[in-house]
Amino acid sequence: MTDKLTIALAQLNPTVGDFQGNLDRLREARKAAAEAGADLMLTSELYVCGYPPEDLVLKPMFIDSVRAAVTVFARETADGGPAVLLGAPWRGDDGRVYNAMLLIEDGAIAAERYKVDLPNYGVFDEKRVFAAGEMPGPVAFKGVRIGIPVCEDIWTPDVVECIAETGGEILLVPNGSPFELGKTDQRQQLGVARVVESGLPLVYLNQLGGQDELVFDGASFVLNADRTLAWQMPAWREKVAITHWSKKDGAWVCAPGETVAVETGDASLYQALICGVRDYVNKNGFKGVLIGMSGGIDSALSAAVAVDALGPDRVHCVMMPSPYTSRESLEDAAEASRLLGVKLDEINIGPAMGAFSEMLAPFFEGTNSDITEENIQSRSRGMTLMALSNKFGYMVLSTGNKSEMSVGYATLYGDMCGGYNVLKDVYKMSVFALCRWRNERRPSGALGPEGAVMPERIITKPPSAELRPDQKDEDSLPPYPVLDAILEDLIENVTPIADIVAKGYDPETVLKVWRLLDRAEYKRRQAPPGVKVTLKAFGRDRRYPLTNAFHGAYMASPVSKAAE
Repeated sequence: MTDKLTIALAQLNPTVGDFQGNLDRLREARKAAAEAGADLMLTSELYVCGYPPEDLVLKPMFIDSVRAAVTVFARETADGGPAVLLGAPWRGDDGRVYNAMLLIEDGAIAAERYKVDLPNYGVFDEKRVFAAGEMPGPVAFKGVRIGIPVCEDIWTPDVVECIAETGGEILLVPNGSPFELGKTDQRQQLGVARVVESGLPLVYLNQLGGQDELVFDGASFVLNADRTLAWQMPAWREKVAITHWSKKDGAWVCAPGETVAVETGDASLYQALICGVRDYVNKNGFKGVLIGMSGGIDSALSAAVAVDALGPDRVHCVMMPSPYTSRESLEDAAEASRLLGVKLDEINIGPAMGAFSEMLAPFFEGTNSDITEENIQSRSRGMTLMALSNKFGYMVLSTGNKSEMSVGYATLYGDMCGGYNVLKDVYKMSVFALCRWRNERRPSGALGPEGAVMPERIITKPPSAELRPDQKDEDSLPPYPVLDAILEDLIENVTPIADIVAKGYDPETVLKVWRLLDRAEYKRRQAPPGVKVTLKAFGRDRRYPLTNAFHGAYMASPVSKAAE
């Protein structure tokens, strides 16, 4: 039995399905940990295959391939280096597949522990693919009894209580916890609660990186039994932390180490967007991104994030003016592109508009120009971008924000066209705030330039789709401060309409927003994926049927009856 222990915490960025690449990254981390004298290395939840693997877990070949890769890796630990607590989807002796942590030591798998509490809400569908483990006791390592609750297992007291009651001495918690605004504090509060209840120190190790819509911020930490913060690892950056532990008066204590400030507010939101774009583009092997640069605020912010994520050489912007495009928009698109250092081309969609007008004239005879012609403009731009994407291999990055996606203020196969949408879960008022924030500072790790990345006029001018003369967004929508506040209540908080009206909002405005939100589900279902940053992102968290005859929330009047 030892009274000293050195534990390496591997906050790494795995790729789903890339067993070899993930393990090679872990090999490098283990080598560094060995040089630092580590006894044990902890990985994040399901590190071998990346998190979340979703329905890949249902493929027997996938599980067999994981076992084969882990078996090879396990043999390598006979080299005298640190043991590894490795996250993997694992078929147990009973034939069922578990979300497992494997203690790999001296060339073999010495112990297995299975996740008990499988989340089945929001973005999580673990009950769909995994069997739940039995209540776990600790594993013995060098005479130390280590508890390994996995992620959701610490969101309630039961699993940690079981570990404590069966002699656990240290809690090592592997996580695949996606980023949401404000979640860092929530995690630490949960950690403190489990420490207080159990009297045991706790290591919270989180995954890093982007996986489709989800981004994982890392921000791992260590709490001692007295609730003091011994380590705070950085967010948004890979790191292997070497933590030193000693037994004092019968209890294990982690020596104080690095405690860095974790980004909050707009800084954390911007980093999440960078992470989502960078990993989606790089992990899927795209050369770069293609952006329709309109001279408006959404495309300007999307371009800034893309440049910070990928560098200016991998971002290609295209201005596609129509007869309704203002001189200001042309100038602003050019200036934003210059500030970012990106290539900007111009392709006039006037000829496409003319061709469609001529082609459809016999069928539209006797009708008035309306949203049909507006949508033809938008779809001409979408077709242009997709042609460039097909020809040159750049992925189209669409630019619509959450406010627009919520109310359907977007055109299918037009401005919704693209492979990924960086602002899909960002409300319009946050778009304004992020633009001001980025103009004032360059985020850590960003590949874009110092200083302002867009002209002030882009931020201050009234938003417009510029699909007809003198068009403004507020011709069709409530002012964005009002719209966003109502949408947040309807989407994130699921607030009854009557309660929203009671806050002082105009009843007809609230009902209009509700109707637009409800009726735009068919558009959102066809939208590209995008970075999830709020509690309820479209697609992953908020799922409504397309065919839906329940309209009770807005058919009745007055509002008091509509809310019943």
